[in-house]
Amino acid sequence: MIETHRPNVIWIVDDQHRAQATGYQGDPNLATPNLDRMAQEGIHFDAAVSGFPLCCPYRGSMLTGRYPHHCVPGHERQMPPDMPTLAQPLRQAGYHTAYFGKWHLDGFHERDGRAAMHVVPPERRGGFDQWVGYENNNSPWDSWVHGGAGSDAFQYRLPGYETDALTDLLLAYLEERQRLQESGAHQPLFAVLSVQPPHNPYDAPDRWRERHSPGRIELRRNVPAIPRVEERARRDLAGYYAQIENIDWNVGRVVQKLADLGLRDDTHLLFFSDHGDLHGSQGQFHKTAPWEESIRVPFLLAGGPPYYAFRSGVTGAPINHVDVAPTTLGLCGLAVPDWMEGYDYSPLRLGGDLSGEPDSAFLQVVIPTGHGDSVDRPWRGLVTRDGWKYIALAGQPWLMFDLNEDPYEQANLAMNTRYAAERRRLNDRLAAWIADTGDRFDLPQL
Repeated sequence: MIETHRPNVIWIVDDQHRAQATGYQGDPNLATPNLDRMAQEGIHFDAAVSGFPLCCPYRGSMLTGRYPHHCVPGHERQMPPDMPTLAQPLRQAGYHTAYFGKWHLDGFHERDGRAAMHVVPPERRGGFDQWVGYENNNSPWDSWVHGGAGSDAFQYRLPGYETDALTDLLLAYLEERQRLQESGAHQPLFAVLSVQPPHNPYDAPDRWRERHSPGRIELRRNVPAIPRVEERARRDLAGYYAQIENIDWNVGRVVQKLADLGLRDDTHLLFFSDHGDLHGSQGQFHKTAPWEESIRVPFLLAGGPPYYAFRSGVTGAPINHVDVAPTTLGLCGLAVPDWMEGYDYSPLRLGGDLSGEPDSAFLQVVIPTGHGDSVDRPWRGLVTRDGWKYIALAGQPWLMFDLNEDPYEQANLAMNTRYAAERRRLNDRLAAWIADTGDRFDLPQL
């Protein structure tokens, strides 16, 4: 019997990183040379979305390939302990699986204490062989991780800045796995590096923080000229861009380590975020809103053999949270289990059949958080490959934009009778998404 060779896969997942905040997307406020190179050498998903722009629901969906209403429907909700993740089919195929960093899937409520100190039980760590993480933490200079079980359990404070220290853990893991391979114990790996930045509080090491001053920040065109909005946006963005440049540097460290270990040509590298951050666009801040700065995320697929062996370029495929796990399995040459609801976009990189590719991406806020600067009621929506966005509240159209002519979403067409036919088309397509995914929501009667 001929043993099938399986490639390695690494996810680098950051938190609250909007797609617009990268060098390759033309943001003049920062430099991201390592991400820019990934975008050039690999597949850049220019229309990637966060189908539920909030940490916990996105993370549940990325690991299970299931929509939030079937997995993690809201903030601080626990992922069902018996729900399989992609770690199980990967392990069954012979992979060693490892997870480092932010988890935020155990349902711990901050009102009960500091989530950074909450210990996620081993049986609720997604089935990974190795797990060193934390539930949630909004203090990048005071980050605690835990792992192990029984007499081998541990918990300790990471040295220095979180993104740097978590990257150190991944690099040490790669070195360890390479030593095992050299000893004859070949086993492909799947590893996740999940970091909290560039989530607020927007702070970074001095090396990057000193590069950004609020007064020099160039705001997006859809930030209204309201002094309190502009002042807050500039202040927050100065730290935000510093955080992203630090993340980019750590991405470079991972790529260099793969090269040093001789693993770069045998490792698919995915970089993406769980949702964006408005930073004053539309006069709003943070997430859970359906505007572009909240739902659009960077999504890059690179690595693997030299560039001529795989496809590269920009794609308008609307990859969503539920598609991450199926796409990862496809990159490994593995079948997608029937309990996953997402689409496998790996042929965009590997070549092959893309039949049945979605024409749109389904967007939701199932259970609102009630936090300040968040949308305080449920909504459903979609973005289409032909450039339309439509969002509805219960029984009421809310937002509709032609993103082809209005990328900054300045002209809401949802109440404009001139666009009634387009509104009906989008409302009908949204109704189909709701029905096809087993969701429940009272759409407008148009």
